[in-house]
Amino acid sequence: MKIHITSVFVDDQAKAQRFYCDVLGFKVKEDVPVGEYRWLTVSENGAADEVELLLEPNAHPAVEPYRDALRADGIPLASFKVEGLEAECARLADLGVKFVSPFTKTEQYSTAIIDDTCGNLVQLIEMA
Repeated sequence: MKIHITSVFVDDQAKAQRFYCDVLGFKVKEDVPVGEYRWLTVSENGAADEVELLLEPNAHPAVEPYRDALRADGIPLASFKVEGLEAECARLADLGVKFVSPFTKTEQYSTAIIDDTCGNLVQLIEMA
């Protein structure tokens, strides 16, 4: 069994696409109109066998209370593995990305938590 698609609920799909692609460097894999929304997925390189991240509209009434509770507790909705995290944090800071938790290094890993501009906190992690 393999993970195929996982979702991140976003308040604006176009804004999410800009952030996840132009800022974080993901590539659009699928972009199909579905009524007033889009089936919009991104992946690391856009390759056929990669896990997809669905930038899913936050239209369901349960989404906002769930995301609000996570944000209030500082819990990231997603975690992305990064090589060279300290340099990546500097690059993201130069692009104006908001850090909720700055770059922190431990013996086992380094982390930072960012705001994705679409209602979510995202953890960036590099294993030691």
